[in-house]
Amino acid sequence: MNFETIKLEIAERKATLTLNRPNAMNAMDFTMMRELADCFEALHNEKDVQILIIKGEGKVFSAGGDVKRMVASNDFSDFGTIMDDIARLVRAYYTLPMITIAQIHGASAGLGFSLALGSDIIVAEQSSKLAMNFIGIGLIPDGAGHFFMKERLGTVKAKQMIWEGKVMNGDEALALGLIDYSCPDGTALETVDQLVGKVLASPILAMIETKCILHASNLGQLDEILKGESEGQVKMRQTTDHLEGIKAFVEKRMPQFIGK
Repeated sequence: MNFETIKLEIAERKATLTLNRPNAMNAMDFTMMRELADCFEALHNEKDVQILIIKGEGKVFSAGGDVKRMVASNDFSDFGTIMDDIARLVRAYYTLPMITIAQIHGASAGLGFSLALGSDIIVAEQSSKLAMNFIGIGLIPDGAGHFFMKERLGTVKAKQMIWEGKVMNGDEALALGLIDYSCPDGTALETVDQLVGKVLASPILAMIETKCILHASNLGQLDEILKGESEGQVKMRQTTDHLEGIKAFVEKRMPQFIGK
């Protein structure tokens, strides 16, 4: 499979997917969203692959959605289609019959953090900057961010974290239960390699079967949340607060929200 914004390597029972827009901090543009959806759907047919690792090229995992593209585009008519691609990639990723591991260094924010949270196991370096920070640009989480935050934190804490948009390091996220391993800077690859070795030496078919049973029972709620996020994000995209948020982000200033 050849892609423009991601790289996929398969070696025996392990696949590695690399987000590959390093000059844009691996921000997810429309092409990357579509390619991720296509890639995850295609991986369902790779019957010999039992582990998938997701990581980012360059200095970060992913800065999230491409905010500069949002500023450049005033066309809201295609936003529903974009949300469809996001829902497609989330559903395909969540239902993969393999163990998924997010290998995080640097920033993992917004949609990039939603993707990481959809993984079975999350490893982040201690200085990582982890944030469900859609609120800063007047949006709601997408990429099933509501679903994954609720799974790991419960409803009340998930709401509070989403509303706050707090930036956390690896140790802080680990203490909250948002990630599974916080490792010293520069050791994410080594830590993930050790985990992969342990998992591959385990009865992994039984592990995958457990995953499939539990995830299948959650699909109704996942689909409901994805639908709500799609409808809600289309509405938020047209608010005055969102337009102010993305302009302030690009101009590197504090936004002035007015509740409209």
